Amino acid sequence: MTMISSVEAAREARVANPDWWRGAVIYQVYPRSYQDSTGDGVGDLAGITRRLGHIASLGVDALWISPFFKSPMKDFGYDVSDYCDVDPMFGTLADFDALIVRAHELGVKVLIDLVLSHTSDQHPWFQESRADRTNPKADWYVWADPKPDGTPPNNWLSIFGGSAWQWDGGRMQYYLHNFLTSQPDLNFHCPQVKAELLEVAEFWLERGVDGFRLDTINFYTHDAELRDNPALDPALRNDQTAPAVNPYNWQEHLYDKSRPENLGFLRELRAVMRPYGAAAVGEVGDAQRGLEILGQYTRGDDLMHMCYAFELLAKDLPTAQYVADVMHRVERVARDGWACWAFSNHDVPRHTSRWGLSDAATRAYAVLMMCLRGSACLYQGEELGLGEADVAYEDLQDPYGIEFWPEFKGRDGCRTPMVWDAGVHGGFSEASAARPWLPVAPEHLLKAVAEQEGDSASMLAHYRRAVALRKGYPVLAKGAQEIEAEGDVLRITRHGEGKEMLCLFNLSETACTAEAGEGWAAIEKAGALGAVAPLNRQVALGPWGFALLAR
Repeated sequence: MTMISSVEAAREARVANPDWWRGAVIYQVYPRSYQDSTGDGVGDLAGITRRLGHIASLGVDALWISPFFKSPMKDFGYDVSDYCDVDPMFGTLADFDALIVRAHELGVKVLIDLVLSHTSDQHPWFQESRADRTNPKADWYVWADPKPDGTPPNNWLSIFGGSAWQWDGGRMQYYLHNFLTSQPDLNFHCPQVKAELLEVAEFWLERGVDGFRLDTINFYTHDAELRDNPALDPALRNDQTAPAVNPYNWQEHLYDKSRPENLGFLRELRAVMRPYGAAAVGEVGDAQRGLEILGQYTRGDDLMHMCYAFELLAKDLPTAQYVADVMHRVERVARDGWACWAFSNHDVPRHTSRWGLSDAATRAYAVLMMCLRGSACLYQGEELGLGEADVAYEDLQDPYGIEFWPEFKGRDGCRTPMVWDAGVHGGFSEASAARPWLPVAPEHLLKAVAEQEGDSASMLAHYRRAVALRKGYPVLAKGAQEIEAEGDVLRITRHGEGKEMLCLFNLSETACTAEAGEGWAAIEKAGALGAVAPLNRQVALGPWGFALLAR
């Protein structure tokens, strides 16, 4: 199949099934760390294409690829210098086209990570904008005069530490950067900026992508009056979106992000995507109002399709009561929206380490993810049961970790190379290749794909069965949900189109008994997943045990 016919066929399929994203399972790849095909120690697009068979074997619906655009790599691709080209370290546009074709041949859709809130300071747009105050792009970024005493225009803080304002001696003004100083924020109050970004989205849609993951979606628009953020009640502080050592957590972020004006741009973006049948999942970074914003941004059919907040990416182990409380809150504030859940990604420590999970607990949470209402994201290596790697200070690459070391070690521990075999470099690079950009964690080698492949008792096999569970029972993907905590037992009922399922999870180390009620029987796939069957009305759940029933 040619590139053009492949793109057209995929588009027709999406348009014919516009709800394909609802309840989908999405697999995230961090391209620097997935597969190195050139021997330079950095993963690339050709490497991802080489490993698409593994991704398809998981049974997932879609692949989300973190940024691969041209970039100075100060924040490893999240600082874009050209939205419409591939950075040479990752390959070429032809490599991307080949990836799209092969993924679609395997039945896997492709979402790419669009970073629209900010660019690199090396982007030609910013280079022109900073030249003077009268050039055509002078207001494409957020510029502001200093206060009379020369200090920044307000008290806004950067997630990466310090003031969110950086002085520029050329314009004799400050520019806004919610992240690194080398990541200036675009000005979404400027119509030309929004029009240009919509063209970027269309460029990739024409190239065949099935949708987008939208980085920091609630950071797009700032308060035009540049009002100070108020102080946050210390009792409400948490470290869901910034480490606890960062004073960013001391403000209530009312004016630097999550502005109501953002909804207009999201509607314009949805209108661009609609003819392509494409879908988007937005990252909502807000420690206090994440679920409310999720509800705002996904309400109806003219905004975003789905969003994820950080409630299940949080530091503390999600107990039965916590999960039930989160889902009840979603029902209150996002009843008409759609959530996308994840336990791990490229920004947080891997959940097996973050929560201190045993093998049994890891398996239980994997199945739980597939039983919750919403779409689901799996992060590369999660299917192997990988824990957080311990990266020495001298090996750190993440500027976030370098800034706050040792209280916060940054994000490198979840970004170490994927392990494909137990050999040198874990199969990420050839044995003779350059040292990988981050060291391969020795403890990961015993959990490599080749070590688990063919073992029906492995974590890899378990994840494949868990994904197959959702695919085999559509009520888990799109059905309504009722959820309650009964002590350590989480009770989830899913129903729709005449089907009903009951999913019971003992989220503790202590055996217990749960009441199932009348008429339930174990589902066909239950035994293979390690689930137990009811004994009359009672279900005996061992530590981290679960039961999957239907009637």
